[in-house]
Amino acid sequence: MTTQTEIKDIGDQFNIEGEFVSSAPLGNGHINQTLLVTYLNKSGKKKYVFQKINHVVFKEPMKLMENYSRVSSHLRACIDKDETQNERRNLDVVLTKLGEACYHNLEDGSFWRCYNYIEGAETYDVAENTNQAYEAATTFAQFLKLVKDLPGGRLHETIPNFHNTPARMDALKKAIQQDPCDRLKLVKDEVRFALDREKEAGTFIKLLQEGKLTELITHNDTKINNVLLDCKTGKGVCVIDLDTVMPGLIHYDFGDMIRSGAASAKENSKDLSIVYMKFDMYSAILHGFLEEADEFLTPLDKELLPLSAKIITLEIGTRFLTDYLLGDKYFKTHHADENRDRTRMQFKMVSSMEEQFVKMQNELK
Repeated sequence: MTTQTEIKDIGDQFNIEGEFVSSAPLGNGHINQTLLVTYLNKSGKKKYVFQKINHVVFKEPMKLMENYSRVSSHLRACIDKDETQNERRNLDVVLTKLGEACYHNLEDGSFWRCYNYIEGAETYDVAENTNQAYEAATTFAQFLKLVKDLPGGRLHETIPNFHNTPARMDALKKAIQQDPCDRLKLVKDEVRFALDREKEAGTFIKLLQEGKLTELITHNDTKINNVLLDCKTGKGVCVIDLDTVMPGLIHYDFGDMIRSGAASAKENSKDLSIVYMKFDMYSAILHGFLEEADEFLTPLDKELLPLSAKIITLEIGTRFLTDYLLGDKYFKTHHADENRDRTRMQFKMVSSMEEQFVKMQNELK
């Protein structure tokens, strides 16, 4: 863990006015180390977010920050042009004293970034009601609507093939063949479940290759805890965690909202009897999303939204299963079978979606 003195030294590299006061862990993310850092200047206390970028997951941090800065600057420009926008709807990047978006500590090889802390807003790991689900979906859709017109060239792929479901299936089959930890015998039913749906899992990539779907700029990690909601009004304030913003398909963004926001239980739940897709949450997310996204979706885009929830949930379950077979190399686990529990939970959600699929389609009408 980084010491207070080290954090102060890191802060000295950025364009921050005032004296360092303290730092404390922020949030419960699994990838980057995130800290809330307080400074004291002439106007009083000012808070910033410092993040140590995980350069094992994000192998090219400077390219990641190029994406991050382009997107953040574009959002700020859009907000400044529109007086109706809440001024807080953006994570503005604080540059280093050398004018860079990221500080590279040559002593230990770490990469750090800094951005403003947004007061009066909070995140939720699970939507507590349909209003929160609706607001989160609307906020994500507003974000997608703004970034689709991002000027300049194509964004870097910070994690290549991140939402390429056929590639994830191929990785699973490779892990099955290798079975380095002798765990295949423990998940035969789960393997069969995934492979039985392999053809359908390739639907979106196939349609993209055929030119029937269009690549857009997408967030790629649309869990509800990546949206800030106003503490007083409950309204959506800002999308956060822009690390995976890159070229993609809008269906994976929508589907992941359903996967995470309409689940009846936690991701590592062992009791599958309580796991299902909550239809009221699905409906709230769908209508919240369409409130902002309807104007730029094609008829085919809209038609495929229900299927996207099933496919992304299958994909995430497949990733948990692959990691379990390989010995838990990617996802942080707290016990030996956690990735297996996560797999089973995701696949139970897929089954629930299949049972409700006609109803999900009808909600579009």
